[in-house]
Amino acid sequence: MRHRQFRKSYRAFFGGAIGLTLGLVLLLSGEGLFGQNDLTALPQFGSNPNKIVPYVPTPPEVVQKMLELAKVGQDDTVYDLGSGDGRIVIMAADKFGAHAVGVELDPDLYKQSEDRIKQMGLDKRAEILHEDFFNVNIRRATVVTLYLLTSVNERLKPMLEKQLRSGARVVSHDFQMPGWQPEKTEEVVDKNGLSHKVYLYVRP
Repeated sequence: MRHRQFRKSYRAFFGGAIGLTLGLVLLLSGEGLFGQNDLTALPQFGSNPNKIVPYVPTPPEVVQKMLELAKVGQDDTVYDLGSGDGRIVIMAADKFGAHAVGVELDPDLYKQSEDRIKQMGLDKRAEILHEDFFNVNIRRATVVTLYLLTSVNERLKPMLEKQLRSGARVVSHDFQMPGWQPEKTEEVVDKNGLSHKVYLYVRP
């Protein structure tokens, strides 16, 4: 991601206090400014990229656009990798009628999202896996949603290319998939006036 793109994404991504943590990580590592640095090279992060992605919730307007852009429907199985509080999983099941699976490593977010799914009576169509998404089999997925860093997308790419069937859609919020050409790119402005990019990829 070039410097101009980074400044644009910075407003959207780092508007809240929690975003400052991720902003510091990006600035120190060069991620976003140059798009090539591997954050896991920093010793404090170890070898698991999941540990370097702080929880920054996707605004509802962006969730809606991600699912609309992928044309999610009742016949789809949606996997959200790094599902946080489960908002994408819940909307995919509740409003779009899909079977939705979230993958979340943080125990508190996992429990929070599982509890909400049960409270809403969506447990037949939605579920959360308490796992590292790099270890999950996603071969059933027809749609995969992401809100990760470019470096993490890069590490995910071989897994996606190996496991996803032809025609599967991958939707990424703000961060592109290096080496892939997006089928569509749309901009969404949230209720706070912040701009977000949504990238749709379709597996050949």
